[in-house]
Amino acid sequence: MSSAVMSEKSDEHLGRTQTAESVFLPISREAFEKLYLNPKSPTVSGDLRKKVGNPTPISLLGFLLAATTNACIIMGWGGAGGNGAAIVPTMIFFGGMVQIFGAIGEWIIGNTFSCALFFTYGAFWIVQGTTKMPFFATGTHFSSTGNFLEGQETPMYNASIGLYFVALTVLTFIYTICSIRTNVCLFSALFLLCITFGLFAGASFSVSAGNLLLAEKLQLVGGAFNFALCIPIWWIFITQILEAVDFPISLPVGDLSTVIPGRSQRMRMKQAEP
Repeated sequence: MSSAVMSEKSDEHLGRTQTAESVFLPISREAFEKLYLNPKSPTVSGDLRKKVGNPTPISLLGFLLAATTNACIIMGWGGAGGNGAAIVPTMIFFGGMVQIFGAIGEWIIGNTFSCALFFTYGAFWIVQGTTKMPFFATGTHFSSTGNFLEGQETPMYNASIGLYFVALTVLTFIYTICSIRTNVCLFSALFLLCITFGLFAGASFSVSAGNLLLAEKLQLVGGAFNFALCIPIWWIFITQILEAVDFPISLPVGDLSTVIPGRSQRMRMKQAEP
């Protein structure tokens, strides 16, 4: 057999071989909604996603380790307590830094919504952790003795913290509206997070008003909602990890991107109308 014929047959065989790029890219909308928390945008090029890993599960694992543990502590499971003081490093490094690194990754690959989410809640956990550290002296100005723990028990301090949680509630509500275009799991988690922040705001205002019994109840219920919102996030995380290793089992996340078309999709549909 001549070398030319062998070369032709070899080229034909190679032409039929699927590479990893031809299998996974361009990524379908359904797969995109499982791998990212960001609505798929036609204006964002996917070239960089061929070269870097998916940062979303990195941020999710950071959030989950901090939020799940904190929720259990707030509810006093297993004799836990101390308002989360025992897991300050977990809050700062897992809840904070890991999410910040993931947010940078989301920014690099052009996922603006996911980037905003992880920067917001990464910073939130850093604030939660550093608030409990004497070095930052968050309660010092509210105490006549300069004791930051005594200052954190004053009405003025707790009223201030209540306003902070109100702002977080409003911001999370905006994220919840935006998440209607992503998937059911993320939408339900953000919806429950709105309630959680609202309950924590109520608990802080109750402490400020001197109603400690109501504050304790609100904080306990807030911990329960905190735990509940972690469940759909765990589901998203498991789904993404399975997809990352091409596991034979694929879990649904309740894709909403096709249920509620975006503005660009509506414009294309109008242009396609006769």
